Amino acid sequence: MLHIVACIKQVPDTKIIKMNPKTNTMDRASAPAILNPYDAHAVEEAVRIKKRYGGIVSVLTMGPPPAVKAIKKCIEIGADEGYMISDRRFAGADTLATSYALTKALDKIQKIKPVDLILCGKMTIDGDTGQVGPGIARRLDIPPLTSVKKVEAVNQEEGHIIVHRKIEDGYEVIQSSLPCLLSVEKEINEVPYSSFPNMVKAARYEPHIWSVDELEDVNIKQLGLKGSPTIVAKVWAPPKPEGGKIFEGTPKDQVDQILSVILEKNELFQAKGGY
Repeated sequence: MLHIVACIKQVPDTKIIKMNPKTNTMDRASAPAILNPYDAHAVEEAVRIKKRYGGIVSVLTMGPPPAVKAIKKCIEIGADEGYMISDRRFAGADTLATSYALTKALDKIQKIKPVDLILCGKMTIDGDTGQVGPGIARRLDIPPLTSVKKVEAVNQEEGHIIVHRKIEDGYEVIQSSLPCLLSVEKEINEVPYSSFPNMVKAARYEPHIWSVDELEDVNIKQLGLKGSPTIVAKVWAPPKPEGGKIFEGTPKDQVDQILSVILEKNELFQAKGGY
């Protein structure tokens, strides 16, 4: 029976979040926390694979206690079990430290029930790096299949999976051995509205929550800020685009005005060194 684990994250809704003008950092309190949209598609795909081939779907996240809400959302989508690692010593982790912590949690889940397939969203909307999934795969020494837009087949007996990977000018079909890790695109599926029974189940569900001390063989120096070699020095909102310019007059007048603007822009571009 397949055991599929989806790694997820609770993130601030970037459509609503504001920037702190004094610190140039995101004001996370200004926006509600949601399940990362890419991760929702990963969970939905895991549920679809379960329905096609049988098995169970677990979800795993790292975060503060309120991140339980993200796990409950995954139960609404159709996941069976939820696991969360939560400890102040995880705080401030970059993608390297995050992949390390999640790998240690996956090692513990593996001992509960062997893991056949790991799914992640392509990236998180608050970080946009796309590094955690491949980082987990590297640490577990399993194949990472990125930008997956379709899961064509899973053959547990022969131990392989066939997927379509999105590339710049189309897609490629890849066969990989199991276990492996997929990071999926949004276009892989549509996440439907949750069924009422799943909503009731999610409301009552209590996930498994582990601290650092409940994981095995953890190097504290590789967690949180201590284990994070990268630092975000500054974050700022991009400037708002200026409004368009309206050209008036006869068609010839408008053409002359447009050419004037183009020539002016070209002169400024050349003055800055061009290409």
